[in-house]
Amino acid sequence: MNQASATPTVSIENIGTFPDQRVRLRGWLYQKRSSGKLHFLQLRDGTGIIQCVAGHGDVSDALFEELAALGQESSLEVHGIVRADPRARSGFELHLSDARILQNAEDYPITPKEHGVAFLLDHRHLWLRSRRPYAILRIRAEVERTCHAFLESRGFLRLDAPVLTPAACEGTTTLFETEYFGGRAYLTQSGQLYSEAGCQAFGRVYCFGPTFRAEKSKTRRHLTEFWMVEPEAAFLDLDGNIELAEALICAIVEQVLEHRRDELEILERDPAPLEGVRAPFPRISYGQALALLEREGQPVKPGDDLGGDEETVLAGLFDRPVVVHGYPSRLKPFYMKRDPENPSLALNMDILAPEGYGEIVGGSVREENLDALDAQMAEQGIDPGPLEWYRDLRRFGAVPHAGFGLGLERTVTWISGVHHLREAIPFPRLMGRLYP
Repeated sequence: MNQASATPTVSIENIGTFPDQRVRLRGWLYQKRSSGKLHFLQLRDGTGIIQCVAGHGDVSDALFEELAALGQESSLEVHGIVRADPRARSGFELHLSDARILQNAEDYPITPKEHGVAFLLDHRHLWLRSRRPYAILRIRAEVERTCHAFLESRGFLRLDAPVLTPAACEGTTTLFETEYFGGRAYLTQSGQLYSEAGCQAFGRVYCFGPTFRAEKSKTRRHLTEFWMVEPEAAFLDLDGNIELAEALICAIVEQVLEHRRDELEILERDPAPLEGVRAPFPRISYGQALALLEREGQPVKPGDDLGGDEETVLAGLFDRPVVVHGYPSRLKPFYMKRDPENPSLALNMDILAPEGYGEIVGGSVREENLDALDAQMAEQGIDPGPLEWYRDLRRFGAVPHAGFGLGLERTVTWISGVHHLREAIPFPRLMGRLYP
């Protein structure tokens, strides 16, 4: 390849800033078609896809033949002139003058034809290169960025919680256990307990990381490894907790609509339902939820939990996320504070996404009184030994506090309009799925 060293190397997402200029792109062949003396190469570089046009008279005969033999996902470096093209998604195409083939890929397994889910999951390391996962994971990154920016703007300090823990946070039936130097340790179910320690040191903190649940569930709403954003704040009550979660969700939707319209279009996601997401969200009590479910022909016995089917029915009655609060305390973990006016209920809330996506946020006021906490731990048969440090938080400067967890994959699945959580994470972990 013989080009002037002054030729700039650019990315496809910025190609519009170089009209009628010679540039260099590096990437992979996404698709290709030929028409007589022209090759139309769809080149992707991780930031976008652009059509590169190679004319027989514009490149050498040898290179023209090499381009004709290129396989899907071959890697190459190209030089050419940026030309405006209103038919292209980017508004531009590249007219090639030269190219260098880095590696000619043969027999790439993922082709434009339809493939089964199992096949695509087995080849997830390659499937990431396709337009659909590209769009979803770009949206995921936007959601993550927004969570960090929003919480930091509200005075929250990021505090990383450990992945290995000595005790359960969300019940002992879904723990992943591992040997730990002659003892036992568990993969974290939530960073919340550690965030509670953090909020009493810094006032407002949040953790963001992977969490693990050994749930033997094959529904579209469950993964064994997923990520959560978990803010925790001192001197925060239930109403303030709900308002914080509403504001975070609205900020996420707003940023995706502003910065990821192209990705929503790739996914054929109708943006109209997202454009209607505004705070405050409708709020209903657990008792009101039961009455609505009864009316809709989906009755739930008082005192029973709400499952995915019930959440879908409830959320379908509203045009934006809905807050359900005041669940029976016996359904909830030991750390949730009980309603002083009705101790049979917890000071908790779930936020259900519309369009059938279910719970995306769960949170509560935390029990700050040591005697009450001990009583609730005893009721649930929880050994206080591994949680002695957590009990210390109630001994030394205890204050009212609250927080919630936002499930990243559930939020991304809803915003993207996709069916299953497995598409909202780069490498999903499911029952029976640990590869790749």
